[in-house]
Amino acid sequence: MKDSIWSKEELIAYILLFAANSDFKESNKERNVIISKVDMQTFSDIHEEFDKDNDYQSLQKIQEGLERFDYSKSDLSELFSDMKVLFYADGEFDILERNMFEFLKKILS
Repeated sequence: MKDSIWSKEELIAYILLFAANSDFKESNKERNVIISKVDMQTFSDIHEEFDKDNDYQSLQKIQEGLERFDYSKSDLSELFSDMKVLFYADGEFDILERNMFEFLKKILS
């Protein structure tokens, strides 16, 4: 699947997967948060693509997707809220996750 044909749901799944993997582990609770936002097939397809990408490719895809869907401040605010829910899903918001959250807020805003 190419980024240029992603739906908004697929973009959200990809961004949340990127965030979930910021501490190098993706918990079942984090997966459940993502699946609550998108359907299981979308999650599976996007996860497969995500696993093939490096961080640079991921950030490029995320930035291109946000530009294409012309994310507003309120869209971004909702996305950051979803990320916080994701980060707290496993009961801890560790330093790696905090750093990733601040980094994503900086580059995506």
